[in-house]
Amino acid sequence: MKRYTKALVLSIGLLLATPMVQATQAKDIQSFTLDNGMKIMVLEDSSIPNANMYLFWKVGSRNEVPGITGISHFFEHMMFNGSKKYGPKMFDRTMEAAGGANNAYTTENLTVYTDWFPASALETIFDLEADRIENLDINEKMVESERGVVASERLTGLENSNWRVLQEELKGAAFRAHPYSWSVIGHESDIAAWTLEDLTQYHKTYYAPNNAVVVIAGDVKLAEVKQLADKYFAPIPAQAPPREVKTVEPLQKGERRVFVQKASVSTPNVMLGYHIPATSNADYYALDLLSSIMTTGNSSRMYQGLVDKQVAIEVDTYMPMSFDPNLFYVMGVANPGVTAPELEDAMISEINRIARDGVTAEELEKVKNIKLMGFYRAMETINGKANTIGTYELFFGSYDKLFNAPEAYNKVTPEDIQRVAQTYLKRANRTVAVLAATEEADQ
Repeated sequence: MKRYTKALVLSIGLLLATPMVQATQAKDIQSFTLDNGMKIMVLEDSSIPNANMYLFWKVGSRNEVPGITGISHFFEHMMFNGSKKYGPKMFDRTMEAAGGANNAYTTENLTVYTDWFPASALETIFDLEADRIENLDINEKMVESERGVVASERLTGLENSNWRVLQEELKGAAFRAHPYSWSVIGHESDIAAWTLEDLTQYHKTYYAPNNAVVVIAGDVKLAEVKQLADKYFAPIPAQAPPREVKTVEPLQKGERRVFVQKASVSTPNVMLGYHIPATSNADYYALDLLSSIMTTGNSSRMYQGLVDKQVAIEVDTYMPMSFDPNLFYVMGVANPGVTAPELEDAMISEINRIARDGVTAEELEKVKNIKLMGFYRAMETINGKANTIGTYELFFGSYDKLFNAPEAYNKVTPEDIQRVAQTYLKRANRTVAVLAATEEADQ
């Protein structure tokens, strides 16, 4: 038997030997809320002997004010630097000794901590998380050390990422009032100026149990999770709810522009930002599919219209999930010899073509299939399930909305795509940011 035939037979045999994993349903997710306000969601899934814990803290750069910008991201660092029971470096060491791993990220809206571990280590994870929630050690020496790390991260990030440079400038122009106007990493002067009092109060307010949603998925039982939650999380006192973000960004009434000079840029970069509604808005699904039509794959509009025609080296879109109205981003990198105005005109021309002529049913069907495959693929793993459950709970108002997502994508029509393009991707609603070695001369 040939080698490739043996491999094929082996693959088929493994596939047939693997039991089909039952698709997760809304009824499989169980939840309870502790007296201190912490909501805990549990998905029992014994497909592998592992589990995870996602802690979604409802705090991001939108919760900051001038003077303390970047402080949410700073706590992503501080939460690993020691507390009452587990001192400096002990969080990672203890988790790794138990066979686990972790990560964290901060966005405009959330700070999320992710723990992956053998199910047998569940109590250790509860103990670790409870300790740093209630007893984080905010001491001057550690603060100054991490302050230097974050300041360096800001500097190197802006130096090394044209996307980050442009996005920071574009956000500052697109948002006149809302805290989405500054970057998640914060302003340089604010990073240097946080006080211990600022940090202590921020942690007390935003790392209170009543400001969290916890998702635990994997080889666990609801009764065990409840018992451990009562032991480790329930004693942590609730705090007064954080202040609401009440600022509503005023309607943009005309195109805005910014230019950033960077001598090391070999060809111009252009970023467009269009105001769009919050993720909870009904237009989310049409906008998400529009983003895919524009830049997903070699058959996408922007690839065919710009990359294939050697106007751009690459073009991408980005639409962050968001509690408040945010931006729909389109970014292009010019091909050698192409000027910033030429790239910008080509990008806007493709966008306007969709608004004017619409898209085909075939284009829409293609990206629906891609989107649904990605959705189902994410729901095949306990990690993907936990992340998706928490995401829908927070951004869509309830975790059960995730089970309506396939239908919501399928219901989008070509007319919906054209409508959202006409409604949101228009000049008066646009901010343009250009990054280049030299600015174009006046005509």
